[in-house]
Amino acid sequence: MTNGRGADGSSAADPADEGGTADRESVRVDRVMDGLRAFGANYTEFTRRFATWLGLHSTDAAALVEILYAEDQGAPLSPARLSERVSLSSGATAILLKRLEQAGHIVRTRESADRRVVTLRSSPDIRPRAMAFFGPYSERMAEAMAAYPPEEIERFEQFLGTLRSTMDALLADEYANGGPTPTAS
Repeated sequence: MTNGRGADGSSAADPADEGGTADRESVRVDRVMDGLRAFGANYTEFTRRFATWLGLHSTDAAALVEILYAEDQGAPLSPARLSERVSLSSGATAILLKRLEQAGHIVRTRESADRRVVTLRSSPDIRPRAMAFFGPYSERMAEAMAAYPPEEIERFEQFLGTLRSTMDALLADEYANGGPTPTAS
């Protein structure tokens, strides 16, 4: 995977760019992309350790984190939406939900006027445990962001929003069937 850099790490700078602006920009993009990748890897590691801490499979913990997050956002998930979020088939999601329910980590409710709609909620017992585990993470992240002025945080939110919508579009279009269409060589 490259971000404007050759396999050896050198840049393919425009020869007309005597000041090396394109090269510096390419290096900056690489650093940002590497930082985002590393943050994602660390977040995945937090979820893996949460799984170990609870004695769950990492996929079960990732699903539980999605359920907790959705509740925190005021938009609890349905099994179908969870299935999309954790990239599992509906059958695999049903089995996963059964394990989480039997472990006492989630409950299924029928809150909609349409009684066929199932809403996933965390159990009263799991929320304090999740808060105990993720509390230090949340506190440290809030401290780190407090070091930046609100205007910078707002620009970063916009930047992340743009990256997310770009990735969403790629996943919906070029990667809808698992990956881009191979080009003929």
